[in-house]
Amino acid sequence: MIKRYILVIFLFFSSNLFAQQYRWNLTAGGGIEWSIGKHTAKHLDHVEMSGRQVSVIVTYGIDSLRHAVIHKSVIFPMLRIIPNDTRGNLQRDFKQPITQVMINGRAVTESPVAFSFNGILHMVSTAGEGITIEHNIFPSFDKAAVIEQCIISNKGKQPVDISVPKWDHKDTTDATKGVYGAYVLENKLYGAGKAKLLPGGKYTYSVIISGYKVCEQAYHYSANYEYLKRMDFLKELNHELVLKTPDDTLNAMFNFSKIRASESIYDTKNGLMHSPGGGSYYAAIWANDEAEYVNPFFPFLGNGAGNESAINAFRLFAGYMNKDFKPIPSSIIAEGTGFWAGAGDRGDQAMIAYGASRFALAYGDVSEAEKLWPLINWCFEYLEKKKTLDGVIASDADELEGRFPAGKVNLSTNVLAYGAMISASHLATALGKNEVALDLKQRATKLKVAIGKYFGGNVQGFNTYKYYEGGTKLRSWIGLPLVMGILDRKQETLKALYSPFLWTKEGMLTESGSDTYWDRALLYALRGSFYAGATDSTLKYLKYYSGKRLLGEHVPYAIEAWPEGDQRQLSAESGLYCRCITEGLFGLQPTGFNSFSITPYLPKGWNEMELEHVKAFNSDFTIRVLRDEKGGEKIIIKESTGKIKTYSFNNKIPVDITL
Repeated sequence: MIKRYILVIFLFFSSNLFAQQYRWNLTAGGGIEWSIGKHTAKHLDHVEMSGRQVSVIVTYGIDSLRHAVIHKSVIFPMLRIIPNDTRGNLQRDFKQPITQVMINGRAVTESPVAFSFNGILHMVSTAGEGITIEHNIFPSFDKAAVIEQCIISNKGKQPVDISVPKWDHKDTTDATKGVYGAYVLENKLYGAGKAKLLPGGKYTYSVIISGYKVCEQAYHYSANYEYLKRMDFLKELNHELVLKTPDDTLNAMFNFSKIRASESIYDTKNGLMHSPGGGSYYAAIWANDEAEYVNPFFPFLGNGAGNESAINAFRLFAGYMNKDFKPIPSSIIAEGTGFWAGAGDRGDQAMIAYGASRFALAYGDVSEAEKLWPLINWCFEYLEKKKTLDGVIASDADELEGRFPAGKVNLSTNVLAYGAMISASHLATALGKNEVALDLKQRATKLKVAIGKYFGGNVQGFNTYKYYEGGTKLRSWIGLPLVMGILDRKQETLKALYSPFLWTKEGMLTESGSDTYWDRALLYALRGSFYAGATDSTLKYLKYYSGKRLLGEHVPYAIEAWPEGDQRQLSAESGLYCRCITEGLFGLQPTGFNSFSITPYLPKGWNEMELEHVKAFNSDFTIRVLRDEKGGEKIIIKESTGKIKTYSFNNKIPVDITL
């Protein structure tokens, strides 16, 4: 009776779920645009953009008078402040305007007509008398600076007098509060002057916010050169790992996710370090965000900086291995010079072993894999010492660090450990460690049985998983077993995940009955649902989610959480979105340095889908999936050498592919 009542509620809920109107629209060039009409009400949003030395969170939109709002929060990850802890980044807020442009002696007030975004925030506004002003806002690719290009255009019929006042403001910080002494923050306008702007004429200037150590000299910036470097970075990503499906929104969301996943990499004194961002987390790595979430994705994208940042992350974690088997810290912070372990062991060793094994296989470099093996093996030894009499693995917490109860033994740590054993067994085979590979497979089999016995149970009417012993509420992380191919409770787990207990119009709740949602759990659930073969039902939710995040009220990336963090756009979540496609929809699972299995369940209504320029396994290849005349699928693998192989997929048994 309870399930029937739930089903009635769910059917009513889902009938209204997938119909939504969006604020933003896709553009022909692959970007998104918000057109502001005469009756558009006040609306503000924020977006994060990053470069090697800086990150900026731009709050933008229109106020109640329909005037432009631009507010920049600029973070300098390598200008460290005291205390030099996780959040020890120099950060300042800057509100527009810093200077007042004059037209015919009148101070300009801008009224936006459109915002667009393609990795660069673009605003077009009107200022009266036929004047249009365009703004391009973006971080420098490799310098500690945020650029705002401005172009004033006279689209009227009469000449106008333009005046852009000179501005160069410097602020020197307290030397006693900086790890490297005093820092200079400069807010400078380039291109000040006066001009008579004829009809059709243009006047350009730029506003550049930069930061540097007081012992360094100020740098003279060229906004146009910085723009070209940012565009080169975006163009490169546009040509790597390209998704082509009949759904333009999914294609665009995937492309945007590549940007956010790849841009948040910082050039620290300990090498390139991928970091979450969000106004807090820079020049630092985490066992979940980096090791588990985004590092295994970078080989597929083939982004050189991404792969290098992954290698650095595992190298830094390996530096904390010890003979006493004390846990590796959850986070290595402050350019690699310190660590944070405030929540104890969150299952970090399982996260690291899983991520390192997957990365090593997909990266396809024997030498790097050999370097990673001691770290992976140490993590397994640690996990073995944490086994309980029930055959499951204890940990102090999970990645939510006490925000929600996790008991002494939680599902996440154990399923990640299982997934790590499976991937590491493939890695061991590839390295010629056949006995080790067999042992890992046997341990994985035993752990899978123990997981079923310990966590399996009826929760709120569903025969799925308890998150911890005594847990009586559904948790979003019950999707993790599906990701790792544990399908014993597939049907009931799928029902639970997409029931009103967990799925809401805003996101997937962390725990039923709460109002908190974290996108990372939702993205794992979607990936696992695809991998479990529930393609058509899962696609509806992925399309809904993608439309909301890409074109809705807060765009264009996956978010961390709500209400915590004000839906900040942490970078690794975008990596997880991409893995919904590569490992979920296409079902890619690394099995060797040049081999993988694939289960590409083609959705109904789609005749084909494609991933171009997959860079994993030390190769460059395209995967094309087509319907065949018998109701099955054809998988066509085309390598950059021109070699083409065709495989048949019967929608059941994974296809093993060797490049």
